[in-house]
Amino acid sequence: MNHSLGMAIETLVAILLMLTIGYCMLLNKRLTRLKADEHSLKAVIGELITATEIAERAIGGLKLAVRDVNENLGSQLAAATQMSDQLHKQLGEADNVVRRLSKIAIAARPVTNPEMATATAPAAKPSPAKAVAAAAEAFSERRRSNGLAA
Repeated sequence: MNHSLGMAIETLVAILLMLTIGYCMLLNKRLTRLKADEHSLKAVIGELITATEIAERAIGGLKLAVRDVNENLGSQLAAATQMSDQLHKQLGEADNVVRRLSKIAIAARPVTNPEMATATAPAAKPSPAKAVAAAAEAFSERRRSNGLAA
């Protein structure tokens, strides 16, 4: 019995050894696949790093573009504001010129004297002295109003 017990133990050890070898082969295949996946994973990680660097450079470029556009729009906005102020001042001066011209036109109109006007008589001619006086008054107003010359 001793001999058959030794044989059974050795057979059992041989079977366990064969199972271990089979399991090791299975683990080897899995490790080989894992290594292949590791290489592909490293390639994917490398591509992600490259894409991230490209994106960071693009973001930096966009920041520079935004800053340039902001400065450009800021200067254009300041110029537009200044132009608007100038136009506002010029409109005010234009109103003064129109007011002075209307005074001159009113002064240059013929004066109708109800005593002298008749149905058949034409209207009296404007007095040159009154027209000159109105022009002088308008000129003196222009000189007083430190604005644009008419």
